[in-house]
Amino acid sequence: MSANCPAAVVVLAAGEGTRMKSDLPKVLHEICGRSLIGHVLEAANALSPEQLVTVVGFQSDQVKEHLGAIAPQVRTAYQHEQNGTGHAVRIGLDELGGSVDGTVIVVCGDTPLLTGATLRQLAATHDGDGNAVTVLTAEVPDATGYGRIVREGANGAVTAIVEHKDATDAQRAIREINSGVFAFDGQLLADALGKVRKDNSQGEEYLTDVLGILREAGHRVGAAVAADHEEIAGINNRVQLAQARRTLNDRLLTDAMLAGVTVVDPASTWFDATVSYERDAIVHPGTQLQGATHLGKGAEVGPNTRLNDTTVGAGARVDNTVANSAEIGEQASVGPFAYLRPGTRLGVKSKAGTYVEMKNSTLGDGSKVPHLSYVGDATIGEHSNIGAASVFVNYDGEAKHHTTVGSHCRTGSDNMFVAPVTVGDGSYTAAGSVITKDVPAGALAVARGQQRNIEGWVARKRPGSAAAKAAEAASREPAGES
Repeated sequence: MSANCPAAVVVLAAGEGTRMKSDLPKVLHEICGRSLIGHVLEAANALSPEQLVTVVGFQSDQVKEHLGAIAPQVRTAYQHEQNGTGHAVRIGLDELGGSVDGTVIVVCGDTPLLTGATLRQLAATHDGDGNAVTVLTAEVPDATGYGRIVREGANGAVTAIVEHKDATDAQRAIREINSGVFAFDGQLLADALGKVRKDNSQGEEYLTDVLGILREAGHRVGAAVAADHEEIAGINNRVQLAQARRTLNDRLLTDAMLAGVTVVDPASTWFDATVSYERDAIVHPGTQLQGATHLGKGAEVGPNTRLNDTTVGAGARVDNTVANSAEIGEQASVGPFAYLRPGTRLGVKSKAGTYVEMKNSTLGDGSKVPHLSYVGDATIGEHSNIGAASVFVNYDGEAKHHTTVGSHCRTGSDNMFVAPVTVGDGSYTAAGSVITKDVPAGALAVARGQQRNIEGWVARKRPGSAAAKAAEAASREPAGES
């Protein structure tokens, strides 16, 4: 079995996570667009394991449903009672037939900063040194709460991992800790798990006891030290969740900047792990890019913008905007203060301007909805202009209906397009019109009441008012003067 392709990866995700103080299982809390366990599975998949199993327990149905959505190929094993990490791994191996021929990697489901590169390093060290077990360790500034790595001899061989609550004062002074991530020889692991005892302060089966069992049997026990101790950080409460989010976000922004993206203010900018981009994109302060959002070459986004599952074309400009599942064409202009809802597609050099909301609508190349308008369930052709304060009236109280506006149209301000309705190519509509009937190509549509002026109304109905006095003064002015 190749070091980079272990026989199996076992992910431990059965714990309740009581310190999170949440109805949501700990491993389902999210940072940077993925659940904690989603990040772990991403790292595990970098090894291309032959089998991958997750051990679930607390609220297992919810965890299994999530796994089915994000990683349907992953098998699950149920730990009825949380009797320790050794017991959990044994449950996982049972799902795989009891033992595995080859390397087995064990990881924790609450370590979202762990990378595939570090797991590959662990697997390579395990294979290269011929170890029965290799533990991933790290030197940390504060080891409180972690299992300590006990070494001896000139070569610093690992002799034991002692849990914090079971450690002596001298052992608690050690700063090298157990990450909870291991590489095992699968056959030796299965045999050793059957010998693990519960004579500890918690009365649990510790996976770490396997190291002593294998060492006493004459097998080699080794370690691989992680380059960055933050990678092995487990999440146990909301403070640690926020810290991990900040760390991961900094990683993502660093990767983006090194790839040619300008991030003006990293401290106020947030990327999901699934965001992609091309060079020379610019991201201004206060911007959140989520889901499968993609920034094209030279696109400029922000400030104060949130895009989710949205594609921004090359050279487009998006300012103070919220967009969800939208497509923004090349060199298009959006905002400020625009809202693009799912199904919105903006063509090349199009514009959805200030205080414009669009939903399930297509705006053709070069067309504009400049300001103060709602466009819902509509198709607008190329090089048309929608006047200010226009509303596409798409809902009759029972169903949604579609409006079509052709190419090279000019619609007036304060228009209502009552769907279903079609405005033909090259047509105009007058300001203040309520369009309820189809407009032929090249026609002018006027749909508004006839204006009527009632002379002297203010003097009769509002005598003595400021308006009446102003009108009286105006009537005394000679014609042509003001």
